[in-house]
Amino acid sequence: MSHCASPSTAPETQAQPVQFIPKAALNAHGCGGDCTVGDDSQARWPRAKVIELFNLPFNDLLWQAQQVHRQHWNANEIEHATLLSVKTGGCPEDCGYCPQSSKYDTGVEASKLMSPEEVREAVVAARDAGASRFCMGAAWRAPKDRDIEKVAELIGVIKAEGLEACCTLGMLTDTQAQSLKDAGLDYYNHNLDTAPELYGDIITTREQQDRLDTLAHVRAANIKVCSGGIVGMGETREGRAGLIAQLANLPAVPESVPINDLVRVPGTPLAELPQLDPLEFVRTIAVARITMPTARVRLSAGRQAMSEAVQAMCFLAGANSIFYGDKLLTTGNPAFDADKALLAKLGLTSGKAVTAKAGS
Repeated sequence: MSHCASPSTAPETQAQPVQFIPKAALNAHGCGGDCTVGDDSQARWPRAKVIELFNLPFNDLLWQAQQVHRQHWNANEIEHATLLSVKTGGCPEDCGYCPQSSKYDTGVEASKLMSPEEVREAVVAARDAGASRFCMGAAWRAPKDRDIEKVAELIGVIKAEGLEACCTLGMLTDTQAQSLKDAGLDYYNHNLDTAPELYGDIITTREQQDRLDTLAHVRAANIKVCSGGIVGMGETREGRAGLIAQLANLPAVPESVPINDLVRVPGTPLAELPQLDPLEFVRTIAVARITMPTARVRLSAGRQAMSEAVQAMCFLAGANSIFYGDKLLTTGNPAFDADKALLAKLGLTSGKAVTAKAGS
């Protein structure tokens, strides 16, 4: 993996502070200026500008992120989302970070799609614990039309219990995206994973353009987009900037941006990589907040290994969503009680399915 060198966390040349975009200057896409993506110099967030943000002194970066965050969100509200694997393992893809790939021996056993009754039990438990969004994940490369029909029934279960519905099912066709919309789906998750030039080092069974095509189908069906990535996969700071720049320069900014810190699962090719410096993770959250002010920035995988202090800094940097529950798809997550205690300690409350402030 030629691009997967150890993460660069040493201080780099300091850049001049990058002025944040006032709320009044944002257009309908949540950006300021030209939204052209093909020419990086005309992008709303050229990579060079994103790298400048990453290279700011830590205090200056968090100060800017706080200003942007408070312009667009209640700074003391955190969205609670719960993630359930409704069809686990057996995926034919070779994503180097994923324990659900059939190509790796990780101890994850393949299972069939859960029944509506099983999903309803999990949805009710999540709702009663304070979650406002319920996301279902299925380990498919791309679902078949008959799979979409079954998932549509599960979406109905979520909506019947009063929660927002999100799915992550792999690549979708335009007609499949429309079917999910017709079933009541609110969000679709499809992460870009990493910077474009690093993608082939992590995954070889599909191209990143396949992911972009799925996001286009989701947008065309008028489903909200949840798309982020994973850091700590050996990329440099420039690689992290490349991921954030690509997300921020999508035709429309994602409504949700999950930022994952790599969970090193034994048996996967990335299991032995060194841990990313926690302050570099906080920087990534802050840069995501500044470049995508109207998005929910979610602390996702890897949070179980973070100290309370690191999580608090992430919230200070603009994270305003967490996955809530003791398990993600196959990896651990802080328990409900631990999260409740931490949020209470920080004076943070649950943000119940709200969007950015009016006029954002």
